[in-house]
Amino acid sequence: MSDVLAFAGVCVERAGNLLLDDITWEVEEGERWVVLGPNGAGKTTLLQLASARIHPTRGVVGILGEVLGAVDVFELRPRIGLASVAIAERIPADELVGNVVVTASYAIVGRWREEYDTQDYVRAMELLAALGVGHLADRRYGTLSEGERKRVQIARALMTDPEVMLLDEPAAGLDLGGREDLVARLGRLAADTTAPALVLVTHHVEEIPPGFTDVLLLRGGRVVAAGPIEIMLTASNLSATFGLPLVLERHGERWAARAADPAPPAAGPADEPDSH
Repeated sequence: MSDVLAFAGVCVERAGNLLLDDITWEVEEGERWVVLGPNGAGKTTLLQLASARIHPTRGVVGILGEVLGAVDVFELRPRIGLASVAIAERIPADELVGNVVVTASYAIVGRWREEYDTQDYVRAMELLAALGVGHLADRRYGTLSEGERKRVQIARALMTDPEVMLLDEPAAGLDLGGREDLVARLGRLAADTTAPALVLVTHHVEEIPPGFTDVLLLRGGRVVAAGPIEIMLTASNLSATFGLPLVLERHGERWAARAADPAPPAAGPADEPDSH
């Protein structure tokens, strides 16, 4: 296997603050990574690097065999599928859903005067259908529910047949039904051997789809643990990541976490039995 992403001693500094500090991390072909951490852990900054949207302050970032700073990022970005809040906010509310997906071919948001061939439209419709929103192709994007929008965004990210797929909190804002539907669909994507390497960012272990192979735990811009999910996703590592004692449970291929029950107070003199 070859590296899809290769970070070596990566730091990102802004206004004197280290957003990422000495990150060394590798993603290989066929792997499915989940990135977990609290707010401010550096997860979104990590994805900005992985999607060639920003450059590191120090260290080396390799993406699909290229090195940031020594490659034309405008040629590199079409090889990367990205679904994020930043991109979603740029999609015009009155854009037809089919056009939201097909415009990814030109790495643009919003249909203008560009032309697409039949193959582009066929692929866009196939992706929408695979994600359960094919019947919405002629609807305005702004009329969709949040769950429907998330699925359209993922279809858009897959449009260019990317070599790596980056998903920034895809289940954020969804209700329980919407979350479970999306997690199941991402699980099927993870099981597809022809699908690209996947990196999914989330705050919640409940949002980890079945079939994900590895986990990267971040806190304060630093790596807490990284590696196979079966080994590295533990209550101890999760507690260190979120800064409080947590209980981690597994149910089949899904995970759940909650705060640990507080320890009972230690027995004091008043609690000791009377010896008289």
